[in-house]
Amino acid sequence: MNKPLIDKLSHLENLQPETKQLWGKMSAHHMVEHLILAVRTGNGKLNLGCFNPPEKLPTLKRFLMSSRPLPKEFLNPIIGENLLPLEYENLNGAKKVLMQEVDAYYKYFEDNPGAVLLNPTFGELNKEEWEVFHTKHFTHHFGQFGILY
Repeated sequence: MNKPLIDKLSHLENLQPETKQLWGKMSAHHMVEHLILAVRTGNGKLNLGCFNPPEKLPTLKRFLMSSRPLPKEFLNPIIGENLLPLEYENLNGAKKVLMQEVDAYYKYFEDNPGAVLLNPTFGELNKEEWEVFHTKHFTHHFGQFGILY
């Protein structure tokens, strides 16, 4: 099975606690914990609902499946303007948890290939759509910290 997120995780080696963001408020540690929550919504462990009305979902899904990147400075309504408290003691611990959650994501879809799970922004997504979402989301945040090299 093709696992592009596993390939993306190699970029975490370039992320250190002192790595500065190019935009936004998140620290490197906050960004990794944010990705943990996003991956948990795609591996069946976390259902946050969807904050967009059903009539907007077809347009949003067309955007998701397009080649357009996620916008910078997007204010996530689930998080709001303030950063969430950190759950893990340090960045390295959060990185390990993120890797475990990505493994759980692939395992979930190996065991449930036809599953559809709710994404907070884009509504119900199947495996292919989740892969596009996570790839765009990781690219967005890794670009935020300049670690895509």
